[in-house]
Amino acid sequence: MTSTTGSPRPSSLDPEIAARLKRSADGLVPAIAQQYDTGEVLMLGWMDDEALHRTLTTGRCTYWSRSRREYWVKGDTSGHFQWVKSVALDCDADTLLVKVDQVGAACHTGARTCFDADVLLKDADLKDADRKGADLRGAGPEDAEAAGSGAPGSGQ
Repeated sequence: MTSTTGSPRPSSLDPEIAARLKRSADGLVPAIAQQYDTGEVLMLGWMDDEALHRTLTTGRCTYWSRSRREYWVKGDTSGHFQWVKSVALDCDADTLLVKVDQVGAACHTGARTCFDADVLLKDADLKDADRKGADLRGAGPEDAEAAGSGAPGSGQ
């Protein structure tokens, strides 16, 4: 994401907003759709300046389809609408967070989210990894002090 020049497609996006965006070489910005009230991450889509303009002005998510090379409004064909609650630009200005009220499935497969089917690491796995990591690291200086082991600063 290095390009700051405008989208190659014409747009009505506010020039002040457009000037802040950092786009991919093809003029796109990733847009993460998140359920506004639960924080559930729903999907990732791509927006150019015009898709962002349409999203901001219509209250419905509009994305740019990289494969079909056209705009699509979430829900127009599926009935699974995304009603926009807020749109934020991340600290690097290269990713959008669109908080939505999702009606129906967000994923084209019919799943609630695009991130349900192929989980690479679960919370339980992470806790096990944390435990194993702690065992491998051993006790640090602060742990030795707390245990009164005679380590520097322990008062022994």
